[in-house]
Amino acid sequence: MIEMTLREIADIVGGTLHDVPDPEAKVTGAVEFDSRAIGSGDLFLALPGERADGHDFAAKAVAQGAVAVLAARPVGAPAVVVAPRPHASRAIALAHDADGSGAAVLEALGKLARASVDRLVAAGGLTVVGVTGSSGKTSTKDLLAAVLAPLGAVVAPPGSFNNELGHPWTALRADASTRFLVLELSARGPGHIRHLTEIAPPNAGVVLNIGTAHLGEFGSQEVIAQTKGELVEALPSSGLAVLNLDDHLVAKMAARTAARVVTVGLNSNADIRATDVHMDDRARARFTLHAGGGSIPVELAVHGEHQVGNALSAAAVALDQGADLATVAAALAGANAASVRRMDVRTRADGVTVINDSYNANPDSVRAALKALVTMSRAGGADGQGREIGRRRSWAVLGEMGELGDDSVIEHDRIGRLVVRLDVDRLIVVGTGRPSHGMHQGAVMEGSWGEESVLVPDLDAAIALLDDELEAGDVVLVKASKSVGLWTVAEHLLAAPAGREAVQ
Repeated sequence: MIEMTLREIADIVGGTLHDVPDPEAKVTGAVEFDSRAIGSGDLFLALPGERADGHDFAAKAVAQGAVAVLAARPVGAPAVVVAPRPHASRAIALAHDADGSGAAVLEALGKLARASVDRLVAAGGLTVVGVTGSSGKTSTKDLLAAVLAPLGAVVAPPGSFNNELGHPWTALRADASTRFLVLELSARGPGHIRHLTEIAPPNAGVVLNIGTAHLGEFGSQEVIAQTKGELVEALPSSGLAVLNLDDHLVAKMAARTAARVVTVGLNSNADIRATDVHMDDRARARFTLHAGGGSIPVELAVHGEHQVGNALSAAAVALDQGADLATVAAALAGANAASVRRMDVRTRADGVTVINDSYNANPDSVRAALKALVTMSRAGGADGQGREIGRRRSWAVLGEMGELGDDSVIEHDRIGRLVVRLDVDRLIVVGTGRPSHGMHQGAVMEGSWGEESVLVPDLDAAIALLDDELEAGDVVLVKASKSVGLWTVAEHLLAAPAGREAVQ
């Protein structure tokens, strides 16, 4: 963040100084909510957690070099104290926050981020880019960071820091040297994205798609679309809205923004489009990118056909900011998956390929990952002795997709049936709940599979089955909602003796 005195910070957030010997002392470092990450010159956020309250670590943070603590009560150390908010809005709600102390600190954090961003934008050096959608936000955020990097320094969140904590935390990483601030915006309900745009007003906004993720919280795709469109509504008339023309609910958002609209997609009417899309044996796309009357071949390093649309969206922003087609194509070719557990493809020494896409899951992202799995398996490969395999066995290790509401069992059933239709060789469904049973039953009912679909109770059972039956050259997709923790399976497979020499 930009340097600020404690007096300035208190004025910005509406707080009071407690146990501060020098109100002119400056925060010159980062803002951190993990006391283990505190360094000299930082500001520590005291937030309540499931197992511990950050207020209890205030003295430790100051001892480690924090200038002060942003807290909801005095902590016996230099602090900017804001009043608790027990009836905070859902947009700044925080779990394990019975007295509203977490909401108060989060609101203060948002105000601090807004002040920092406003000063950087006023200085003429910062462009804020926001991206939202039901799926693909993190992948597109990573691609945006890659294509904008040749134009100037980029700050983007690690992983999915896309909520009322991660969003301002990321915004406060920007300083006077930052040219682009790329932010991922998520929501649990209407108004949430609007709230995030008020923390860091975007100059450019990307809307990828409207799917069924979080359907249980929103109620319908129309409500999801209304909420995602809050991003383009926040754009100024001088801004840029990048909309996916292949998704009719996204395309309709053109009427909701004062910004200049650029459309992307496979649609022949898109301003920036892809033609001649082909997938290689690692499910990496090759296509021709068309924009502004010119065209150029592009080869992506990331995996999955769904990345084509993500790449087009990233390209649209970079081209608008002054990049040329050659620079964009080169940046896309060099952009690997930067966020953990998202289409992370590694091959063991025995030829087993593990697709670790276990960070999160919704019906759209699972469908995309399954198609990538099938592409890789059908392309063939080699076993541990270098012998060519014409068609590799495919395994889908899947767990529950959360937050689907009343449609949960139906959506899981559809995924199970899709696994059969795509001719995946083996399905391991992990879990004991109704959604997991629905996925397994969907697969069984779709075809006379016998034991090709197996329902196991937990991660250990899935690992045991794979250890017993996995063969050299097989391809394994691991995917579920974050709460399932399915990355344990992927990490076990790559740590197994045969996989110790795993490579990208």
